[in-house]
Amino acid sequence: MKRILILSLLTICVGIFGFKNIEEHPTLEIGSPAPNFNLKATDGKMYSLNSFAKAKVLVVVFTCNHCPTAQAYEERIKKLVTEYKTKGVQIIAISPNDPVSVRLDEMGYTDLGDSFNDMKVRAKEHQFNFPYLYDGDTEEASKKFGPVATPHVFIFDQKRILRYSGRIDDVEKPTGTPKNHDTRNAIEDLLANKTVAISKTKTFGCSVKWGGKRELAAQEKIDWAKEPVSLEAIDEEGIKNLLKNNSGKLRLINVWATWCGPCVAELPDFMTINRMYRLRDFELVTISADKPDKKDKALATLKRLQASTKNYIFNSDDAYKLIELIDPKWQGALPYTLLVEPNGKIVYQKQGTINPQEMKRIIVDNPSVGRVY
Repeated sequence: MKRILILSLLTICVGIFGFKNIEEHPTLEIGSPAPNFNLKATDGKMYSLNSFAKAKVLVVVFTCNHCPTAQAYEERIKKLVTEYKTKGVQIIAISPNDPVSVRLDEMGYTDLGDSFNDMKVRAKEHQFNFPYLYDGDTEEASKKFGPVATPHVFIFDQKRILRYSGRIDDVEKPTGTPKNHDTRNAIEDLLANKTVAISKTKTFGCSVKWGGKRELAAQEKIDWAKEPVSLEAIDEEGIKNLLKNNSGKLRLINVWATWCGPCVAELPDFMTINRMYRLRDFELVTISADKPDKKDKALATLKRLQASTKNYIFNSDDAYKLIELIDPKWQGALPYTLLVEPNGKIVYQKQGTINPQEMKRIIVDNPSVGRVY
């Protein structure tokens, strides 16, 4: 737990302050011409600055998939598009993040990473009504703009001169009521041929994952290998308590065995899920269905897979008793997975291997975890 807390604090420090050896790029100054770009979008097309030449106002939003603040603003960006598309305003989004630089412990509020394929999934699922461009391979365009965080808005007039840089509004939580609609106000000023009253604000969100942060992502893997792995015996009462779930956390329980090929093959997916959400109100528990005398073998498998989770092995040879304890509806085939809300409500049951992407979505959309702060 101490190691996890240190990792959490490290992540926060990186997000807010940055490190000396991590590249940062100056933010485009008000009055500067719009940098050109040529980027692929989730709709399969390539877009450049000239693709939007007819727009009276061009709004460029740097955003991404994984950031909770970015996700919190998705619907508001869509609303702005709907309100202004007939008024000559073009809104586009660019993801500046190098997907390899995103640590798993930075993905606790999402079910998707920042790869181009993940962007296509997000755009389709959330029905984005704006071009969503990918700049994660080279980040050349993003470096010219110099976004501080996601989201970060840059608004250009008809001559493509930067007139506004900053936030969308001053309340990131979707259920909150903003007092200052800075992006909307800047658009309105430009449409009215006025000088933008407030041309620059600070931004709030996740730091941009420049390619220079790959070292931190690589260090994360080194740290995983150092985490202790243990396996404890659990009795009937212990399993009943696991299912009652008085932890206050969303609990994912996976029943597996060393002799079950699909079980062992999917354990790495569970470890990824655990590393994504373990700093949230979530925990993963594994229960080995191996016989008690095979404990050493089960532990060796868990160590090989760096399974630093809560791991148990049933202290009885009676597999049928384990089945009835876990779930009377379970027919007995392994693997078997349950998702249990605080106070014992089972919200997911699966005999057989899980769909990892589906499981991530179920976890992050559960009220016990959630996508936003």
